[in-house]
Amino acid sequence: MRVAAVGDLHVVPGSAHRLRPLYQRAAMVADLLLLAGDLTNAGDLESAAELCSVVTGLDLPVVAVLGNHDHDAGAGGQVAAMLGDAGAIVLEGTAATIETSSGAVGVAGVTGFSDGQDAGRAATDGTAAHRLRDALASLDTDVRIALTHYAPVMETLTGEAPEIHRFLGSLLLGAAIDGSRAGTAPPAPAAAPAVDAAADPGPLDAGDLIGMAAAEPTTTLAVHGHAHHGQEMGWTPGGTPVRNVARPVIVAPFAVYRLPDGARIG
Repeated sequence: MRVAAVGDLHVVPGSAHRLRPLYQRAAMVADLLLLAGDLTNAGDLESAAELCSVVTGLDLPVVAVLGNHDHDAGAGGQVAAMLGDAGAIVLEGTAATIETSSGAVGVAGVTGFSDGQDAGRAATDGTAAHRLRDALASLDTDVRIALTHYAPVMETLTGEAPEIHRFLGSLLLGAAIDGSRAGTAPPAPAAAPAVDAAADPGPLDAGDLIGMAAAEPTTTLAVHGHAHHGQEMGWTPGGTPVRNVARPVIVAPFAVYRLPDGARIG
């Protein structure tokens, strides 16, 4: 199975004529297109309409989550509805099973949150980790993908200024991807690179996220955006491959990954 993915398109009015041919190509090389948030530059409805002109009628399934910028104008719900009307599946703490020519794939998605948010918002958004974990658990497919905007691991933030790491994601999302209700997960397998301890902001307050992570990875691939200056590849502590598909990182209209190993092939 081949999955195309990109985030941080930051679409503005007048750009659809340039972008649409690029994404029409996705159907020729992939079974599914994932959009990892910040799809519009400022969340305004004019930009959302432009985005819809890009994705409408593409000859492959499109699954999306919104990003923080898609809520800038206070119209995130309308942006999501417009994308849905354009044929995309928009996830927020929910999951979908998509039938492709290469078989069924399950995608669970949530915008996510960062540990650097104010305490009140972080407490509310922390439920996103619960919802992502439960959405993944609801899928009855061999291939399962976690789609977020915010980063679920530290590795893919390498290249960003360390002082802003806490505003780019949360390790609680990574724990949820590993099937955990804890703020930590089992040690990574030997094949997975270790997290850079110098860049790790330290233990997180997991709050009421309690329990243990799954003994083996049950998520095939995790995809996120948001970190424009990060790196592409990482792993959750439980061994799930993580890919940062922010467009400035992948340096392409989209990246193509082969599943189940998560290798980039395009």
